[in-house]
Amino acid sequence: MANNISRRNFLKSLGAGVAASSALLTACKNGGSNITSVAKEPPVGKMTYRIHPTTKDKVSLLGYGMMRLPVEGGGAGREHPESPIDQELVNRQVDYAIEHGVNLFDTSPAYCQGRSERATGIALSRHKRSEYYISTKLSNFSPDTWSREASMEMFENSLKELQVDYVDYLLLHAIGGGEDALQMFNDRYINNGILDWLVEQKQKGRIRNLGYSYHGDVAIFDLMLKWHDEGKYHWDFVLIELNYLDWNYADEINSANTDAVYLYEELRKRGIPALVMEPLLGGRLSNVPDDIVAKMKERDPESSIASWAFRFAGTPEGVLSVLSGMTYTEHLKDNLLTYSPLRPISEEENKFLMEIAKNIYDLNTIPCNECDYCMPCPYGINIPAILSHYNKCIKEGTLPRGKQSPDYESDRQAFLIGYDRSVPKLRQANHCIGCGKCNHHCPQKIDIPKELRKIDQFVEKLKQNV
Repeated sequence: MANNISRRNFLKSLGAGVAASSALLTACKNGGSNITSVAKEPPVGKMTYRIHPTTKDKVSLLGYGMMRLPVEGGGAGREHPESPIDQELVNRQVDYAIEHGVNLFDTSPAYCQGRSERATGIALSRHKRSEYYISTKLSNFSPDTWSREASMEMFENSLKELQVDYVDYLLLHAIGGGEDALQMFNDRYINNGILDWLVEQKQKGRIRNLGYSYHGDVAIFDLMLKWHDEGKYHWDFVLIELNYLDWNYADEINSANTDAVYLYEELRKRGIPALVMEPLLGGRLSNVPDDIVAKMKERDPESSIASWAFRFAGTPEGVLSVLSGMTYTEHLKDNLLTYSPLRPISEEENKFLMEIAKNIYDLNTIPCNECDYCMPCPYGINIPAILSHYNKCIKEGTLPRGKQSPDYESDRQAFLIGYDRSVPKLRQANHCIGCGKCNHHCPQKIDIPKELRKIDQFVEKLKQNV
């Protein structure tokens, strides 16, 4: 995708902000909760807000994504799907977020194995309805939910679980994905008349803002905006993937994706506010190679690595809110520091981040965001953990490159030991039969069986030491 907006034009879209201090934060994503607490408490009453251009909603720039809720015993539900959600901790974190100015909470019937909306509803119902905005989705991915009746039931159940009689922001969930994106979109929302029904619900006040989240085929994104231009459907907002790597490299990393610069600019031209997902690319932009960490710390020793990505995502004035799935209180505090208030990315800092993005792009990692949409695998394979371990070794520069390397033997042993520790043997890549069911659900359009075969062959060579 061509870069059709200059850096200077990007900077023209920056919102005003005052310098804020951020703190050191390290997180070991795959190792549970190896987290260093932030050095200071975020201030109260300093949150940066954006105003919706039509509804005039005053929305916190930090939105709370309820897709990685903590579970009893520690960790997130994605790592421990059988563990119950720690409702008491969710309540405390929601209370803390609201106290510090967060007022947008984003969930879905699909999050946390279908448990997120209920947990979100319990936590928020303890507060005045005027204190928060709820964003949820019509997540009718499965064919058995494509009927008009099933989709209507899903929406009604969302209201029940969330304990509300209206939704502030309702999204058509993850359009543009699948092998035949247009046909799937039509089956989910058009042929069953459910999009027209949602418009009716908006007219009745049960939905205040109607939009969609976009993954994949840019033709679908362009079609939706064409309908908007023609007055066929009006989009109050759109959820897009935006971060400093995807700004120019989303299409280059994976041809099934679209550069964020194009998505953002098309929305900006029409005055459609953007909600932002994946500001950290599933944690990849907080877990960057050591040499990049050193560069960032040299420029700003007191700020977390994650804060660079969040500042970038929050800088364009057309961004209404940046959603972050925050399992740990430390993550919440760090993000609050970043946006209380926002210190916008300067022109010189933007140039620096574009150089960092090029460095990350050159690593040639597998573009997995660890969203878990590919899970569960019917054969028990832990797909995100396998890809994560492989990517981690690439980023650390420890992936065994050949026997001619002086570090080959130590890297070989470290890779194999780390692989067994990260992924139980019965859930490793060698158990993949290539059924391809995971591919249908991957928003990054990764050929997952192909990547698993590649990793399995690589592991076997290491084991045989050939």
